[in-house]
Amino acid sequence: MGKIIAVANQKGGVGKTTTSINLAASLATLEKKVLVVDADPQANASSGLGIDVRQTEGSLYECLIDDIDTRQAIYTTDIETLDIIPSHINLAGAEVEMLHIDHREQILRQRLQAIADDYDYIIIDCSPSLGLITVSALAAAQSVIIPVQCEYFALEGITKLLGTIKIIQERLNPKLEIEGFLLTMYDKRLRLANQIYEDVKRHFQELVFKTVIQRNVKLSEAPSHGIPVILYDADSAGALNYLQLAREIINKNEKN
Repeated sequence: MGKIIAVANQKGGVGKTTTSINLAASLATLEKKVLVVDADPQANASSGLGIDVRQTEGSLYECLIDDIDTRQAIYTTDIETLDIIPSHINLAGAEVEMLHIDHREQILRQRLQAIADDYDYIIIDCSPSLGLITVSALAAAQSVIIPVQCEYFALEGITKLLGTIKIIQERLNPKLEIEGFLLTMYDKRLRLANQIYEDVKRHFQELVFKTVIQRNVKLSEAPSHGIPVILYDADSAGALNYLQLAREIINKNEKN
């Protein structure tokens, strides 16, 4: 059964979608079968992997609300072993539509468990909120990656997220673990970035990934071309950073 990893932080602009796309692409490049689940109504992970959401007939919304077979919502990407379940703007209203459904927080888990054997890793790109869809993603996941931006207020909101994770562990998903805190948009020339790195390491110690994602223009440019950075510029710092992160995750999860 594939490992389900949510990428979550209710603070916007910290690199959740960038991490979801490029970690998944790097894992696929390292010969893992990977599925991205776009759980953000903005659908940036979908467009960043070349999916035109206006042309899709099935999305995460239909999986949750219309009970379609999950496999009908899976699309291929430019990387052979990387698939995606795209999002749709309709997902923004799904939380209201699901209010009358019993055990609604478990629906996403059920949908993903039906296909988990088809993949080595399933990466869920969460929206910048702690609403029902994000809670459902955390209830479905075995672990969570928390991107932390190397800028002022970086630690703001993490306490609330950790509180939410603790509640989910107690009530919905006792097996949920923190895969790691990922430092993003790091610029070693800036004293503030180095200070934040030290603060996060001091607070969370071994839970912080050794890999740090450097600030890199190629990471910003790649989504506009509908491809991950490893296809846009494989020699860029961003591509190399995410390959290193993928190796770190593989080594952690698959060591004998």
